Amino acid sequence: MTRLAHERYCAEIAHQAGQLRAVVTSGADLAATVPTCPDWSLEELVRHVGGALRWVEATVRTRSAQEIPEDRVPGLAGPHTTGDAAALDAWLAESAELVVAAVRDAGPDAAVWSWTGERTAGFWARRMAHEVTVHRADATLAAALPYEVAPEIAADAIDEWLDIVRFVQRTEPEAAGLRGRGQTLHLHATDAPAGLDAEWIVQLAEDGVRWWRGHEKADVVLRGPLTDVLLAFYRRLPLDGPRLEVLGERSLLEFWLERATFG
Repeated sequence: MTRLAHERYCAEIAHQAGQLRAVVTSGADLAATVPTCPDWSLEELVRHVGGALRWVEATVRTRSAQEIPEDRVPGLAGPHTTGDAAALDAWLAESAELVVAAVRDAGPDAAVWSWTGERTAGFWARRMAHEVTVHRADATLAAALPYEVAPEIAADAIDEWLDIVRFVQRTEPEAAGLRGRGQTLHLHATDAPAGLDAEWIVQLAEDGVRWWRGHEKADVVLRGPLTDVLLAFYRRLPLDGPRLEVLGERSLLEFWLERATFG
């Protein structure tokens, strides 16, 4: 599947981080529990995102050939004080600036360690763009704020998620169970702009997950606006959300959602 340009991912990291910063400075309760990540408060979620950006920056900047321990990444933990929105905002801004500069300087083909078979800076640009995109949804849900994402980013985030699930079937016990006899899921975005193919077929084959974009009959269909389909597929919205529709074998879709994970 054709990906977005490297610069598009770089720009999206900066944009999504800016949108997340707006949540931090909105007056939202930083101690509030994030409903979609209940082990975290809103502040802990933001620290996770900023820390991930700094860890990737160190990995790409040094062209590391192996995983870098977190204790070797400067500033990874964030501000020493808690509950300080201004300090958290400034730290997140710097985190985003650092990683965007690193992936832009490296270019998409620079050799860099990753936990997948794709060991390039381009992998990390795409991964961080979608990492922040999805976690920003978590933050907006915690703060009861609206959430929007560009259609091409939402569609590519679904592509990437499917690629990740296919890869981690080798290492994650839950994902390894996503096998079947050819049963199919169909994701159908009902509001995609002209020129954007925003339908997916996911097949549970005996040797693992296969997927492609297209419109075909399937055992179960998840229909709705593209953003809602994205968030439901990432388990950020319930399947019975007001703008979503599930047709066919709902249990198959629920089986997927239970097992599609990478840690």
